[in-house]
Amino acid sequence: MQELLLFVTVLSPFVVGSVEVIKRTIPLPKNYVPLLSVGTGLLLGSLAYPLTDMDLVLRLWAGAGAGLSGTGLFEIVNRRDGFTKSSKEDREKE
Repeated sequence: MQELLLFVTVLSPFVVGSVEVIKRTIPLPKNYVPLLSVGTGLLLGSLAYPLTDMDLVLRLWAGAGAGLSGTGLFEIVNRRDGFTKSSKEDREKE
């Protein structure tokens, strides 16, 4: 259990950074950001096989935990309108 929590702690900054890069690059609806974060966490957790001797299931759990902590668990049920990368015209309207 300690190894799993340690792996979540190490993986979280990488998930947050990756999601932030994706948000600034691709315009996607804001309510999909938590799903993107969990998916990114799962992907990074599964790709971390050379860094740890944990089973794949535990790495996936750690990736999902890192993804949920990256966006905040409350944002999964929070509905948001708009897109992550807005055009100049959209920013002027706000």
